[in-house]
Amino acid sequence: MQDFLATWLRWSTLTNLIDILVVWYTVYRLIMLIRGTKAVQLLKGIFVIAIIKLISVFLHLQTVGYIIDLIITWSVPALVIIFQPEIRRGLEHLGRGSVLPWARTTRHEVEERMVKELDKAIQYMSKRRIGALISIQKNTGLEDYIETGIPLDADVSGELLINIFIPNTPLHDGAVIIRDNRIAVAAAYLPLSESNLIPKELGTRHRAAVGISEVTDALTIVVSEETGGVTVTNNNHLIRDLTRDDYLKLLTAQLVPAEEAKPNPVNQVLARLTHKKGAKR
Repeated sequence: MQDFLATWLRWSTLTNLIDILVVWYTVYRLIMLIRGTKAVQLLKGIFVIAIIKLISVFLHLQTVGYIIDLIITWSVPALVIIFQPEIRRGLEHLGRGSVLPWARTTRHEVEERMVKELDKAIQYMSKRRIGALISIQKNTGLEDYIETGIPLDADVSGELLINIFIPNTPLHDGAVIIRDNRIAVAAAYLPLSESNLIPKELGTRHRAAVGISEVTDALTIVVSEETGGVTVTNNNHLIRDLTRDDYLKLLTAQLVPAEEAKPNPVNQVLARLTHKKGAKR
């Protein structure tokens, strides 16, 4: 009997631990899914309603409690409607197997292909001095900026990116935003940086690229209309006049998942460019 109880207690402890881990991982994925979106503000509102409910129970405020109960009752269908983009995006992640780390068998190939298509578009536009602004979502959601653009939901291809940024076309003015390895929107508006550290010769595209890097972890590519130079911004870093080898290494390191941890590619490129400038002097 004692052995049975000891075994049952060990099994009960194990199942409780698994239960806690599953709930923790689910909450973590939900937080990562809505981070950087308007859903964060809505969750704050729900937290305020919960506090008011607790206060009404503690102080026996029956009318306030009744109103809060009505709000909670009708909040379930309302939340489904309000959070519809996040719910759809989460189900898409689950369907593609991107939520489970052991199911990411094809993600590497998809992102390698995306980098190749980006390279094709960058090379074409750089040689012909066609201005371009491409922002790639990473962990922080870009929903607020995606809402300002024209929806496309298309595969990433060099030809499509080139056609979008051809001058005097309806979609060329603004940014392309790539989310989940697909072109989500074109002609989107990004926040302009007010930093005084940005060189004066850089235009609106570069300020928008720096601006989005200040508030999110998105990787943004700029092709200069004046010089054809390629600039990449990430985590408030502005890296100008990158060679093809430099930006390919940077894009691959940032976008293509690696099995082993590598040094920060932004710092590597910065060190390499600094070394080049020192050698010229």
